[in-house]
Amino acid sequence: MDERFRVGRTEIILILGDITDVDADAIVNAANTTLLGGGGVDGAIHSKGGPRILEECKRVRATRWPNGLPTGEAIMTSGGDLKAKHVIHTVGPIWRGGAFDEARLLKQAYQNSLKLAVQAGLKSIAFPSISSGAYGYPVERAVEVAIAAAKEFLKNENGLDRITFVLFTKQDFTVYREEAKKALIKV
Repeated sequence: MDERFRVGRTEIILILGDITDVDADAIVNAANTTLLGGGGVDGAIHSKGGPRILEECKRVRATRWPNGLPTGEAIMTSGGDLKAKHVIHTVGPIWRGGAFDEARLLKQAYQNSLKLAVQAGLKSIAFPSISSGAYGYPVERAVEVAIAAAKEFLKNENGLDRITFVLFTKQDFTVYREEAKKALIKV
């Protein structure tokens, strides 16, 4: 199941599936600040990607972010044993009702991930719905931020051929599809 849209020359695709199986230059990990794995998307990526991803995350912690990756920031590692050659790890905000800068931090997580992909010369990137799982961000609000962040980024940057949003549940896919129909041009 997929839906296709376009922003400028970049195709935006929504799919129902498992992000660890997506064929993209980079997949995005909705990581926690420790970068040492966890549950949900984070646990699946570390499990399927193998130990090399964890070792690279440990090096990042030892050298660049000893206190953990701050919310909204992003770093890149190899993809280990995944189809994707790279994993971009970003930390989304924990939902606390919406009055604690969650939307700005979520937007920052998406845009910093996109920026890393372009800086590395990548052409395709796949995102989960950042923060809408264990971090409790309502998916109806998260999708608005995700799509707006991608659109805004693509206004000034045309280095990406494809941005994919990989939704794990049919309900999330439906919510993303409805928002994309309002905000994007259908292909």
